[in-house]
Amino acid sequence: MARNIQSLERAAAMLRLLAGGERRLGLSDIASSLGLAKGTAHGILRTLQQEGFVEQDEASGRYQLGAELLRLGTTYLDVHELRARALVWTDDLARSSGESVYLGVLHQQGVLIVHHVFRPDDSRQVLEIGAMQPLHSTALGKVLSAYDPVAHSEAVEADRKAFTDRTVCELEDFEHLLDLTRARGYAADVEETWEGVASVAAPIHDRRRMPVGSVGITGAVERLCRDGELRPELIAAVRDCARAVSRDLGAGRF
Repeated sequence: MARNIQSLERAAAMLRLLAGGERRLGLSDIASSLGLAKGTAHGILRTLQQEGFVEQDEASGRYQLGAELLRLGTTYLDVHELRARALVWTDDLARSSGESVYLGVLHQQGVLIVHHVFRPDDSRQVLEIGAMQPLHSTALGKVLSAYDPVAHSEAVEADRKAFTDRTVCELEDFEHLLDLTRARGYAADVEETWEGVASVAAPIHDRRRMPVGSVGITGAVERLCRDGELRPELIAAVRDCARAVSRDLGAGRF
């Protein structure tokens, strides 16, 4: 019988420890929990960190799971499954809101539109499946940037172009918007990407509560906003849709 590779077993044990315990653990905590010498534990952590599977907080020196692990972990969820789970709920959202509905996932340095439900009226519309949207200015993109560490890194490192005079480009202001998005559970875009257009989006999670996409509505500012603010009933409808799709993916209640 072939022997297991001890270093790989130890690395796997570290990843399970970081996934199942506190959000961040120090070197001593990791070493003692796994019965390893500090030097051995540090060597494995350093390798995992170089590969992006583990990240170290600069201020505390403590370790947590890295963005690359999240990227690998979410590949099991086929985009077609996400779209299939969302079909009924996005149709319902289009009917209840009277607006176009978009389903987006992270792709390269932007948001890939994988599903688009037309606004339920007789107006001429163009199907936008396969289109790309920016991460930093759209509601779909800000949701992904707020909840997905990989998307966050892409948005932070990218050249955040100003599409209108409302686009938030400065890093400190952008990070504040992401904090606000996480606190509220949704993201807004009121003429930050296109003049006269507003949107609102919320995150979709899988059975492990990992962010796998975002869903939102887009339409004219005069329809989506009241007194300069997004209409609360539309925000609630989008969040309900995102929760419903997440539940169908096994995420449970949010």
